[in-house]
Amino acid sequence: MLTYKNSGVDIDEGNKAVNLIKDKIKSTYDNNVLGDLGNFSGLYSLGEFSNMKTPVLLSSTDGVGTKLMIANLMNKHDTVGIDLVAMCVNDLICQGAKPLFFLDYIATGKLVSEKIDDIVSGIVKGCKMAKCSLIGGETAEMPGMYKENDYDLAGFSVGICDKEKIITGENVEVNDVVIGISSSGIHSNGFSFIRKIFFEHLNYDVNTYVDEIGMTLGECLLTPTKIYVDLVMDLIKKFEIKSISHITGGGLIENIPRVIPNNLGVRINKNSWVKPNIFKLIENLDIDEFELYKSFNMGIGLCIVVSSDISNEVLESIKSFGEESYIIGEVIEGSGVSLW
Repeated sequence: MLTYKNSGVDIDEGNKAVNLIKDKIKSTYDNNVLGDLGNFSGLYSLGEFSNMKTPVLLSSTDGVGTKLMIANLMNKHDTVGIDLVAMCVNDLICQGAKPLFFLDYIATGKLVSEKIDDIVSGIVKGCKMAKCSLIGGETAEMPGMYKENDYDLAGFSVGICDKEKIITGENVEVNDVVIGISSSGIHSNGFSFIRKIFFEHLNYDVNTYVDEIGMTLGECLLTPTKIYVDLVMDLIKKFEIKSISHITGGGLIENIPRVIPNNLGVRINKNSWVKPNIFKLIENLDIDEFELYKSFNMGIGLCIVVSSDISNEVLESIKSFGEESYIIGEVIEGSGVSLW
């Protein structure tokens, strides 16, 4: 007899996955979440924000890229969900938005409930770190589209900001300083290049212990992306933050110009911060320097631009939050990013 299951889609396994994750998902809810898991859409009340003069919703969507291939090679799936949330909410905060809620999409060749549980556990952890609610999602079993063990993730986040407080970068001017906030490592960009470097050029695998980084390569590469929400929400209450840039694909070279006026550029002192050891290792290889800073965050996960006269106060505030930060450059006349 023909059934959906023998065509490769197991609805019962999907229901088992839902039962495993539902309590975890509910643990992210705040008082603004309406309805319950299982509705056809997620509901979120904006009543709490009625005091805003002109409330604006901001949205972001992203994925984790080929970092998922490392998770598969390691058979470790409980951290990539943190990356998924980070990639979305770190974009939202660049314009001063407070993340409100998150949705996920998981597509796989064969649905294994325990694996879905691991993935969603990471998403839940990321949402709690970002103080946003996981109010919906979709798990799609797609045999023939994906190999049995393969999967892909997409995340969708929505935040809110009063229109008059949206950070646009339009007030950035010459002599403002760029403060770089440390990353936890590679984060979730450049993994196709990373695999080329380590797996093909150096002939490492995920189990190779790398003395320079003090752990196996796989452990290092699966280090989750930092979530900067709490820090940035604190900073924008205390200081005039002129612009914020999440250092993702395109690295420092391409992301900083996105948040400053077109007639201005930035000069970056590439020796002004302490780089994670994996970047020190990569720097010693035969790779063009410009290519490195265009492909990776090089140890700086978030940049903020402030007036020079408050820069030391901002650095101290970031330090008190338990994060490392550095003055890594200054705004100049011109365009683009130059390294020195």
